Amino acid sequence: QVQLVESGGGSVQSGGSLRLSCAVSGFTYSGYCMGWFRQAPGKEREGVALIAQNGYTEYAVSVSGRFTISRDNAKNTLYLQMNSLKPEDTAMYYCAADRTKCSLLPRYNYWGQGTQVTVSS
Repeated sequence: QVQLVESGGGSVQSGGSLRLSCAVSGFTYSGYCMGWFRQAPGKEREGVALIAQNGYTEYAVSVSGRFTISRDNAKNTLYLQMNSLKPEDTAMYYCAADRTKCSLLPRYNYWGQGTQVTVSS
């Protein structure tokens, strides 16, 4: 059974940092492209960052230079280090996995339940 479980969300002040984690099980993690997405109330889900099977990374322009995606294949865990957080980063954050699709479009096959990030000014 495929499972993706996010953790690490919370409430921080502007300029603060958070580290999100996504623990995965039920599939060969190293063979999948992994992504972080977010969705704010009333807005569409948007891609934040991805890391491919070979370690290639890509970021949304809005988070480039502030967020860092990484993966630990030995621990079947995906991370998102978020620094210099802004109020506009407030959203539900989701991790996602797909064996063949690897882009910032939300078309991945497997999704977690999300973790809330709230940034106050």
